[in-house]
Amino acid sequence: MERQTRQRAAIDRVFTETARPLDPREVLAAARRYVPRLGIATVYRAIKTLSDEGRVVPVTLPGEHARYEAGGREHHHHFQCRRCHKVYELEGCVGDFQTITPPGFKLDDHEVVLYGLCDTCSAASP
Repeated sequence: MERQTRQRAAIDRVFTETARPLDPREVLAAARRYVPRLGIATVYRAIKTLSDEGRVVPVTLPGEHARYEAGGREHHHHFQCRRCHKVYELEGCVGDFQTITPPGFKLDDHEVVLYGLCDTCSAASP
């Protein structure tokens, strides 16, 4: 296990305090509240370490770079805003997808992504 640095502690804190998946640049911006001179390379190294430890997990959406969220949460899905491109967590799961899986197929995982406008972007729409 790596030693706990002030920078890594700030990055870990960002994931603990944020209820949505973040890309590395969003992590950098948020962590700079605690460590103003933090660099992007440090963010990437910390994310790798936190991921290796299972403290953060990647969230991959089609055509997008990975974002990361705190690990250890219950199965859930995501919503991506088409305007600001932020990704938000949706609690829970809508149901049993085995019922729509073709006969003879064995389902072992799924991901549902909803797209639209977040509350901020929706309020700003004409």
